[in-house]
Amino acid sequence: MIVTTTNSIEGKHIREYRGLVFGEVVAGVNFVRDFAAGLTNFFGGRSGSYEEELIEARSSAIREMTERAMSLGANAVVGVKVDYEVLGQGGSMLMVNASGTAVLTD
Repeated sequence: MIVTTTNSIEGKHIREYRGLVFGEVVAGVNFVRDFAAGLTNFFGGRSGSYEEELIEARSSAIREMTERAMSLGANAVVGVKVDYEVLGQGGSMLMVNASGTAVLTD
């Protein structure tokens, strides 16, 4: 399945628009990662534990979105947008939302 942020796919003709599709993931960040990230913030550097959590949440949201597109009979998703939100008391949860338009191409 082709997944793209553009509104068209080079070399492909969109035959049919199947509708909007979404993939949502809400992930909690655990105490150990919070503690490790706090140390990273204090001493400087990148927080690998948070980066891994972000990558996994984004991948899951895109995977969920493409599965929903396939269930509509689409073979591509165009105009994809990925949004991030921090939720929960003290920002303890991360929400990732992937959205796009499911299409059928030639």
